[in-house]
Amino acid sequence: MKAPRFLLLIFAGAVLSPAERVVLRVGYFPNVTHAQGVIGRQTSREHQGWFEQRLGPDVTIQWFAYNAGPSAMEAIFAGSIDLTYVGPNPALNAYIRSGGDEIRVLAGAAEGGAALVVAGDRIHRPADLKGRRLATPQLGNTQDVAARVWLQRQGYRITLTGGDVSVLPTANPDQLALFQAGKLDAVWTVEPWVSRLELEAGGHVLVEQPDAVTTILVASTGFLRSHPALAEKFRAAHGELTAWLHQHPAEAQALVRAGLAAEMRHDISAALVASAWRRLRFTDQVTPAQLASVVTDAQNVGFLRNALPLDRLFQRSP
Repeated sequence: MKAPRFLLLIFAGAVLSPAERVVLRVGYFPNVTHAQGVIGRQTSREHQGWFEQRLGPDVTIQWFAYNAGPSAMEAIFAGSIDLTYVGPNPALNAYIRSGGDEIRVLAGAAEGGAALVVAGDRIHRPADLKGRRLATPQLGNTQDVAARVWLQRQGYRITLTGGDVSVLPTANPDQLALFQAGKLDAVWTVEPWVSRLELEAGGHVLVEQPDAVTTILVASTGFLRSHPALAEKFRAAHGELTAWLHQHPAEAQALVRAGLAAEMRHDISAALVASAWRRLRFTDQVTPAQLASVVTDAQNVGFLRNALPLDRLFQRSP
């Protein structure tokens, strides 16, 4: 008499039961600054998943796209995702809000790729921004804080609801349309939106942030407690992908184009992605000193007032 098929599978160790399978939920933004996440999602669509191949057959990845960091951090708090690519400011805010209990940094992802784009027919220098409308992706996100810090350094009085320059949190896709319609005078955002504002809307880059930490990879402490080995595998796969981006820029840009087109539901030109790529440096490294500088800037414009020491933020074990 033959043994039942399920017993053969158990004895062979070939298949895990559904209870032993892991669904890994990962957030990212459809931006070139999140290239590792965009490529991860696109290769999953193509059934050749970069991360799946390195995490093993018993891990299923679900990808979730967000417009900006605060939304992704709320998803972490709600237990809706386990890991996410995100800007440093929302991650720091989440770390502080939770008393250092909920968020950990796994790796760096990108530097640069953020800029202030202005309407060239109206704004030629910082002084021309007085009384103007400047958009950022979301209140408290990394570009929102950067814009407020820079405006303050130019001598402007900036408040959450007004001041000498109106800083208006606006989703990235809406920024482009409003800028084209003349309803926004300036936008502080990230690639590919910087290049789209230049190439499609006649914008002019007034300020760039070539060395700023733009994107990091963070995890919830709950995920790290329950799946420490899987978290380390994901971090290692992310590091491999970051190195691959440098070694194969043409292939990487093609995958990013495809991934962005799938999210935005329209074609993304090669020239646009190439323009964005030139402003970015992809790296899996980020230091406490870099994020401490971000905290100082955020505090200067009214965010992250109850800052905590950052030592726990970099602990890979909760």
